[in-house]
Order: sequence, then structure tokens, then C-alpha cells
Amino acid sequence: MKPLALTGIAVAGTLVLAGCGGSGSSSASGSSGSSGAELSVGASYMPQPVSADMAAGFLTITNKGGTKDELTSVTSPSAGEITMHETNGGAMEEVTSFQVPAHGQLVFKSGGNHLMFEKLKHRPEQGDTITLKLKFAESGPLTVEMPVKSATYNPSTGH
Repeated sequence: MKPLALTGIAVAGTLVLAGCGGSGSSSASGSSGSSGAELSVGASYMPQPVSADMAAGFLTITNKGGTKDELTSVTSPSAGEITMHETNGGAMEEVTSFQVPAHGQLVFKSGGNHLMFEKLKHRPEQGDTITLKLKFAESGPLTVEMPVKSATYNPSTGH
């Protein structure tokens, strides 16, 4: 493996262990080296929920690597269950996984793909941070710190 690739993997591993603080981002590399998936997470947020037991979550998973991966589950100590949903023609449908394309992104945004936090253990308030663990078919898990924003938050990135 090239020294630069090893450095990238070491940096990604450090970011995962550090949890990336309050930035709402994290990164990791796949197990197949420099040609594998190189995943990172950014733009994560949860609008303050109006319900005491259910909330939505949004984020972007970026894959800079040459191999696709698949998001297979999301967990959090703050929720009894997190399900993944896609929206087609205005109808929400639960799915068991999402593809993360090579050299591409998987975007979770309002009105589109999103996470549903069910059976919340406490009602998140604006300013709180929710810890998530994203699990993938090939890459190691990513831990993400998701900030809780106002119920009307509209990110400048559009998601």
C-alpha cells in the first residue's frame, strides 16, 4: 500500500476515534485499502421534534473511494429504533439499506431519504447532540454527533 494511502487511513481512523466533536461529521475507510470505499459524514442534523417519541434525522455520506458501499443500519442510545426511509412520489417507504456510490454521495434530506428515530428515550431539545452509529456492509462503522437544530432549521446546503 502506498504511504499516502496509509496516512489517509490513519487520519480517517483518528477522526472516527475522536468522534469529530460537534461538527456532525466523521470518516472511515473500507477494508480493501486505497481502492475501497472512503466514507465520511457531514451536514448532519435533527430538527427539534414536535413529538415526544419520534424524530427525523438528515445527513450526507460521501464516498471518495473507488468502491461502492452500503449503509445497512443506524443505531443510537437515544432511540429504541432508527429506521431508514426513502420518499418516492410523496410516499414514504422504509428500506433496509442504501447504496453509497463510489466517488459519490448518499444524501438524507427533508422531503427525500431520511432517518426516523422511534421510541425516543427523551425528547431532544435544540442545542442537544445525538450520537449515532452508522454500519456499512464493507467499511467499519462510523460514529456521528448529530446536533439538534430548531424545528424550522433549513440548511444552506439544501439538505
